[in-house]
Amino acid sequence: MSVLLLRLAGPLQSWGSAARFTRRTTENAPTKSGIIGLLAAAQGRGRDADLADLAALEFGVRIDQPGTRLRDFQTAHHGDTDKAMPLSERFYLADAVFVAGVSGEAALMQRLYEALLEPVFLPYLGRRSCPPAQPIPIGEPLASSLEQALRDAEWEASDWYKDRLAATCRPDGEELGLHLDCPPGQEPDITLRDLPLSFDPRNRRYALRGVHSRTVPRPAAPPAHEPTALLPPVTPRTD
Repeated sequence: MSVLLLRLAGPLQSWGSAARFTRRTTENAPTKSGIIGLLAAAQGRGRDADLADLAALEFGVRIDQPGTRLRDFQTAHHGDTDKAMPLSERFYLADAVFVAGVSGEAALMQRLYEALLEPVFLPYLGRRSCPPAQPIPIGEPLASSLEQALRDAEWEASDWYKDRLAATCRPDGEELGLHLDCPPGQEPDITLRDLPLSFDPRNRRYALRGVHSRTVPRPAAPPAHEPTALLPPVTPRTD
């Protein structure tokens, strides 16, 4: 088994698991259905394609920068009749950064990694209006457990966010939220209907997924770059 880590950063993200009708909410972190949709799109799978291999992957996400919740109102008119449609509410996460991971058979992880490098359909962060601001794959698949890979991954928060935490010395800035698939037979902390069975627009179907939530220590920042570290020492002058 190997692990593929994904960097999810952008001005806006929206990850709904119970969004219906005119109120489209977002969870506080990426959903498994959203990530599986992103991976399937990168591989060029159609809406009615079989998702069984992707749905079986173990999934987890670390909250590196929680962002702020943004509420938007949208109006629309019917394409054929021009009749005004009901006003809708849409919720987003602004300036959030996450590290998500999927774990599974090594060959599949490698194919997903290569698909993200040259995606067939452009990836987006939950909604088409939310493009990523940075490359999504963090690196090649790792030989590790999913939880350990998420614990060890470099902290991907923005520099301005790191500076803010350093200035305010907030105690909660020392830990990051971590959400993992709940193993079979264990009691989940929360349950979400975000395990996709079919993305077919004529018959979208999702199953329940148990989630374990916890906090983990924030990874240590890499040492600052010192541009003169490799220069040879200067010989003292004798005159």
